[in-house]
Amino acid sequence: MIKVGLALGGGGARGLAHIPMLEVMDDLGVRPHCIAGTSIGAVVGAVYASGVPGKQIRAHVERLLDWRSKSWRELFRRHKVPQWMKMLDVEHGRGGLLKGDRFIQSLCGAMGVTAFEQLPIPLKVVATDFWKSEQVVFDSGDLLPAVKASMGLPGVFTPVSLDGRVLIDGGGVNPVPHDLLVDCDVVVAVDVMGRMIEDPDRAPNLFRVVLGMFEIMQRSIIAGKNLRLPPTLYIRPDIHGVDILEFNKADTVYAQAEPECQRLRQALAVLLDKS
Repeated sequence: MIKVGLALGGGGARGLAHIPMLEVMDDLGVRPHCIAGTSIGAVVGAVYASGVPGKQIRAHVERLLDWRSKSWRELFRRHKVPQWMKMLDVEHGRGGLLKGDRFIQSLCGAMGVTAFEQLPIPLKVVATDFWKSEQVVFDSGDLLPAVKASMGLPGVFTPVSLDGRVLIDGGGVNPVPHDLLVDCDVVVAVDVMGRMIEDPDRAPNLFRVVLGMFEIMQRSIIAGKNLRLPPTLYIRPDIHGVDILEFNKADTVYAQAEPECQRLRQALAVLLDKS
């Protein structure tokens, strides 16, 4: 049986597109030999590596997104605070808007494991050492602190102090970490960065400019690495019109991911037939 490696990239709420990809692998009976994840890819990858199937992950997300709003204005016209808003724990003056603890606990609540060694599928989680500007890969020890560090998007989530390092989002060094899956016969890389929608009539605000620059940098890293070391299958759903914290747009993300889901299904089926 061929060893299939799965790399899940960062992209905030756009990372919900990873879920239907996992459902495709489940449908085909493909169990990854190893998973590597960055940022939201580390979150989803950790849950999947713990043995939770794709459909169950989708159901868990659906419970968190118990109410969908199409706009922020619509949100404040309701008395009920949606469950996904409760995931956001505000931080003051420590390098980010949100702590990230509730977010991690909410999304990883279905796992039932706390250490890498307890995972049925080996997992590698990527973070960035802020002071040394270098990649840090976790594959042993406590799981949730590593995942939290991996998703520490600058300016949004607070940095994580771990093992004597100050860690931020792994997207700063390795947005789609398929190069870590060197012991696999087939490497599937899922890039959920998506694309920005051009609006020439309106200048982006400060928050959008900062995030946009980070995304531009990540795309450059991805393009350079793919030239040097292309994965077997590179899956890039056309996610657009979804910002990093717009988890209320899950249905939009799932719909936009569907064409690449079908491409993944067909490509994996061919590879499995050849094996």
